[in-house]
Formats: sequence, C-alpha cells, structure tokens
Amino acid sequence: MTSASSLFHGIVSGERRRSHADVAERAARIAGGLQKLGVKPGDCVCILMRNDIAFIEAAYATMMLGAYAVPINWHFKPDEVAYILGDTGTRVLIGHADLLHPLKGHVPSGVTVLSASTPPEIRASYTVDPVSLDVLPGAIDLETWLAQQPPYDGPALPQPQNMIYTSGTTGHPKGVKRFAPTPEQAASAERMRAMIYGLKPNARALCPGPLYHSAPNSFGLRAGKLGGVLVLMPRFDPEEFLRVIEREKIDTIFMVPTMFIRLMKLPQSVRDKYDMSSLRHIIHAAAPCPADVKRAMIDWWGPVIYEFYGSTESGAVTFATSEDALKRPGTVGKISPGAELRFIGEDGRELPQGEIGEIYSRIAGNPDFTYHNKPEKRTEIDRDGFITSGDVGYIDADGYVFISDRKRDMVISGGVNIYPAEIEAVLLAVPGVHDCAVFGIPDDEFGEALMAVVQPSSGVTLDVAAVRAELAKSLAGYKVPKHIEVHADLPREDSGKIFKRRLRDPYWERAGRKI
Repeated sequence: MTSASSLFHGIVSGERRRSHADVAERAARIAGGLQKLGVKPGDCVCILMRNDIAFIEAAYATMMLGAYAVPINWHFKPDEVAYILGDTGTRVLIGHADLLHPLKGHVPSGVTVLSASTPPEIRASYTVDPVSLDVLPGAIDLETWLAQQPPYDGPALPQPQNMIYTSGTTGHPKGVKRFAPTPEQAASAERMRAMIYGLKPNARALCPGPLYHSAPNSFGLRAGKLGGVLVLMPRFDPEEFLRVIEREKIDTIFMVPTMFIRLMKLPQSVRDKYDMSSLRHIIHAAAPCPADVKRAMIDWWGPVIYEFYGSTESGAVTFATSEDALKRPGTVGKISPGAELRFIGEDGRELPQGEIGEIYSRIAGNPDFTYHNKPEKRTEIDRDGFITSGDVGYIDADGYVFISDRKRDMVISGGVNIYPAEIEAVLLAVPGVHDCAVFGIPDDEFGEALMAVVQPSSGVTLDVAAVRAELAKSLAGYKVPKHIEVHADLPREDSGKIFKRRLRDPYWERAGRKI
C-alpha cells in the first residue's frame, strides 16, 4: 500500500510532474517578466491554453501583480478570441503554440504573445497539426523568455480572482470582473470555498474540467496552493479518470454531471478494477444532475458526492450533501451559509415557500462584481442588491431549493452555457435560410443538446449538412447544433415572433422534465 509520505506533492499533467517549489519559482519569474512588459494592478493578461501546469503558473503570476488573469475558451474562433483581447485591452497573451497559429492577423497591435509549447499529453488527446507546434511568427517562446526574467520581488498585492468571460444574449461574452476583496471578504470567501470544494491542506485534488470555466478555475487555483497534489487532465476520459484516482490517491474532485453519466456507461468490470476508497469530497455543479444518476454514483462511491448551485456572478448560493440528494431527489440543496435567496413572481413580489419564481441571490460577504466595460448589463440583472441568472425555482418548507426551469433561453450542454441568440444570428446569414429557432432539447449524456429548426426561403431546398458546415466556419464546435431540422413554416405569435415554446416543449414533455 502506498504511504502518504511517498506520494508526489506538486502539480501533475500527463507524465509531467512539477513540485510546488518549482511552480512558485516559475510563477515568480513570469510575474517579473510581465511587470517588465508593463502589466500593472488592475490590468488583464489573457491565457489561451488547455489544462496545463503552465496555465496555473501564468495565472498565479498575473495574480501576484494584482492583475486579472483572463482564461479564454480555447474552442472560440479567431474572431471570438480577438473580441476578448480587444475588450480586455490586454498587454499580453499567453497561449499554447497550436492554439496561437489560427490567430495570425487577429491579435491587436501592441499585444505581446508568449508561446508555450503544447505538451505531449495534449498532443496525444487532441488532433494537433505538427506545423502548428512551432512558435507563431512574431510570438516569443515562453521558456526562452522565462529564462531571462528575474523573479518578482515587489510588495504583496491584493489578488483579484481570475476574470471569466461568460456568454451573453447579445452574442458577445461578458467579463465577470470581481473587485479586489477586503481582508474580511477574502477570509469569508476562503471559508466558503473550503466548504463547497472540500479542499483541505495537503488535499490530493483532480481537475478533469477545463480551466477556462469559472468553477474548475477557482477549484484548480486553490488546490494548487495547498501543498498536496493537483492533477490536471487534458480532457475527460472515463477509464483514465479512474486510473488517476487510484494511482494518485485522489480525495477531492470538481466534476459536472456529464462526467457521471460517462462513468456509469463503463462496463461494471471496468468500474470494479479501480480502488476508489481514497475519495472524500466530490463536488459537482454547472448543470442539472438526473436524480437516478446521482443515486447510482452515491451507491458506487458512497456519501462523498456534494453539489452546489450558483453562477460565475453569484458564487455558490446553495449546497447539497449526498444525504440531501437521497432525502430530496432533484434538490440542489439548502441555502449556503452567508447566502440569501429570493423567489420573485411575474408581478415583482417576493413569493412564499413552495411557489415558483425567478431566483435572485446575494452573498453579502463576497466582493461585488461588474461586467467589464458593460456596467449597464450588471444593472439589468440586479434587484435591490440581489442578482439573477434567469433560473426559476422554489424552496420547500424544509429549506430545500429546487430548480424548475429557466426564464431565459440559455442552454446548458455538458455544463457549458450557450445562448441561442448568437447561433440564430449566424444561421440567418446562411444563404437560403429565411428564419430559424434554436433551443435546447433533452440529451441523456449532456443534459441538453442544441436543436435548430430552420425555415428555408421560398423555392429553396436546404441541405442540413451544408447548413452545419456553414455554421462551423464562424462558430465554436460546441455551438453548432447537434440536431437541425428543416420546416416549411414555423409557429408564430400574433406579433410574428416565432413561438419557440411550441417547438421546444414537446421534447421536454416526452422526457418528463423541464430542464
């Protein structure tokens, strides 16, 4: 049996292992170099990387300077990346070599581009063009540059959270910019994250989700400083995931329900091969988890599975234990310590227990936030200091919160927020498309899948494969609808607006659920 003292302590990615001391030393030198490049407190440094040790180091370095690290979803098309580079006004972009090559001609002038070598475990997990592994012309090799930088030796500065861009209904993402916390707020937020994530000193943590998402990012950056191990997976593979848990004696993990579903699809013989006894705290969020899947996971791993509900903007406003999930199937738990929830009806009044309304929340101990360069968007979701993400639900007499539906059209597929308005705008530009509607329908693996119903122009015959190919030219792959249907006519309200619920509701009625 492997003893705790013989286990590796540091950050692991694939076969690469880097001690905490080495990570800290490299982060300090990156910070020193960024400071020489003119990065100041409050500035932004963009990171376009898959899960990698260098991602963690770059984020730590940026935070050291009191600046905002801005992870960019690496699925984004060049125009989408360019928008974020411009919106942040970043001085520096740090990216994997293969992800930088498509950006040729899209990086604003004056931005220093640091090219990190695409590591072997990522090359093995994704299709990477060997030509794109070279340093992009005009970029600087990160390792060569790093060797020339002195460690940052300036004062300790308040470290803001990373600024995560979350999609918006206008088609442009919004940067959630949380203000630097006071010491009291920082201590309160740390206590909250410790409870939600279950991370303790010397935790042995596994991060299988992408670091460009808010919860995996927050989880990973905290886990990397606790003295134990942080294992980063380049992408989620069910059996490799189990193998890593056994090999590294993992005790704490952040997951999304899609991962549970994929694990449960493994043959029983494969699941039985691996020792899961080290697991202590599995936290999941980002999408609804089917009650039968949750029960099956608890039966397998024991009462070590926890859930929170919240958003990038709100933080974790509810928390559920395994016992809660078994006692109240479908609940997202009880209100988290320090959080407040209100359920607001269509008439704007606060609703009593048991009545379904739009959920507004706040955590008074959290530092407030704004949307970077879009303060008016922050105002739109605010009601007396409480904010909403458009979810609708209720709280029962025992204090358990349930999510019933979403007031807005947002689709959550595999834990990723997708806004149909953005996709509809691109669809309408496809030759031969007269009108369209995009919405989410039930999907056994991802929770929801995108469905597009397209009305062709008069006299035009649309080819679904051709429509999908056109969308793929300007949309990230996960935004291209999984299902596309062509209808001669679309149902409309008296105003002429498409009656989207008439298209959407039958799928959910057949599935017996609303989200």
